[in-house]
Amino acid sequence: MTATYDSLGVVGLPAPISELAARSWDAVIVGGGHNGLTAAAYLAMAGKSVLVLEARERLGGACTLETPFTDERFLVSPCAYLVGLLHPRVIEELDLERFGYRTFTADPNQWTPFEDGTSLFQWQDSSRTAAAVQEIAPSDVDGFMAYEALFERIRDRLRSGPRGDVWLGDSPDHAALEELFVDDVQAAEVIFGASIADVIDNHVKDERLKAALHGQGVIGTFAGPHDPGTAWVHAHHSLSMIGGWGFVEGGMGRVSFCLADSARESGAVIAAGAPVAEIIPGQGVRLVGGELINAKAVISNADPVQTSSLLMSARGTAFQSKVDSWAITSPVVKLNCALSQLPTFTASPNDPTIFKAQVEIARSIDLTQSACDAARAGIAQPEWCELYFQTPYDSSVAPPGLHTMSVFAQYVPYELAQGTWDTRREEIGDGVLDAIARFAPNIYECVIERQVLGPPDVEEKVGLTGGHIFQGEILPEQMWDQRFSARTGIDGVYLCGAATHPGGSVMGVNGRNAAMAVLADLK
Repeated sequence: MTATYDSLGVVGLPAPISELAARSWDAVIVGGGHNGLTAAAYLAMAGKSVLVLEARERLGGACTLETPFTDERFLVSPCAYLVGLLHPRVIEELDLERFGYRTFTADPNQWTPFEDGTSLFQWQDSSRTAAAVQEIAPSDVDGFMAYEALFERIRDRLRSGPRGDVWLGDSPDHAALEELFVDDVQAAEVIFGASIADVIDNHVKDERLKAALHGQGVIGTFAGPHDPGTAWVHAHHSLSMIGGWGFVEGGMGRVSFCLADSARESGAVIAAGAPVAEIIPGQGVRLVGGELINAKAVISNADPVQTSSLLMSARGTAFQSKVDSWAITSPVVKLNCALSQLPTFTASPNDPTIFKAQVEIARSIDLTQSACDAARAGIAQPEWCELYFQTPYDSSVAPPGLHTMSVFAQYVPYELAQGTWDTRREEIGDGVLDAIARFAPNIYECVIERQVLGPPDVEEKVGLTGGHIFQGEILPEQMWDQRFSARTGIDGVYLCGAATHPGGSVMGVNGRNAAMAVLADLK
């Protein structure tokens, strides 16, 4: 069997559609994103007959690999950049390392340049981080470390506390979470609605530290740092049990491709270029070509809005009611670049270490909030950015001597107040580079080619409603038992994507939870 990576996820049909339709399956999975492939692997391991149907020619969904530039030696994951929340059980139980899964831990994990020419490294080693803070804001060292410790307490309590790992299985409800944190008021405030700005203000006073910290509370979220619930966004991204954030060897799409190889080795059948037109509860799915695929269970990796559009029988159900109120519009523009050289940052022009970190581009909490408010009014204002350079760890994703840069930038609207994304896409891309140029003036000189993906582009390209890579906001009002369950309440229909508990990012555990629910119900 050819490894899925060799074809960059373009796997085609394993047999004519007529042959696939002639079989009756235990489970059909709609969508070949990483969670759908995870669910397929677990179900196949359990001896179930499984068919994955992916509409696109390429597997992976938002976590895939593409060659968008003239020189196809540049490999880009268009939407997913780092791995950090992939569940250790998924890695181990599906034996992903045997299929080629390797990572490089980002250390330093973050570097932030400031307008006054100073900068801050944050390291895996907390003592090194404390020393870095001491250099620029000695009176804030204790508060900074207390801030870090707060989110470590939250992680430890949720992932390995009295209730075990709350990511596995059904979500705890509000009362259970209150009980879990009854002795930690600060942590409870983070979980239930504090803003990231307030939590930071309670710990540090230096404006540079505030600039460095607040972005983790808004990343991927249509909310500003002063808005309620944003402290939880940072907590969600701090729940890693695999040693922090890192780059995947070969690019992020390799996660999905390893999952696909694991699923196929266990007997799952994967068909790409096979779009589903309708989910028929209790029966299976109908393809766009009219073919009926019979299955006892249908597991949708599509987001809830897309899933609902395939479910004619969902009208009037509790599932549909929840879909109708689901917040799922992204404020993110993604910029992927082929570089002739790494840019020069004026705050540290001769230090190659910075390119091994996530590079944070931010000026102040208030300016980030202002950009969010502007986007709500339809104005693109990419004020805050996070930059990722894979090539300092892994040169395999670019031609020799050249580099890649991926940018996660906020804030932009899905619908522009003036013009359209088709007429203004490149202008908005320039706005992202302008934000970076404040700190790295030669950035334009470094870019050979670029790919600009606004929310409508991600929606069209990947199939994510609103362009939202988390399949919906991860603010507290859409987390825990308020997130979707794997069980939709509709006969034989399940969800396995990022809209389900425990939320968004490249986790795999959403797919595992769905597979466990299906296995329990099929008994």
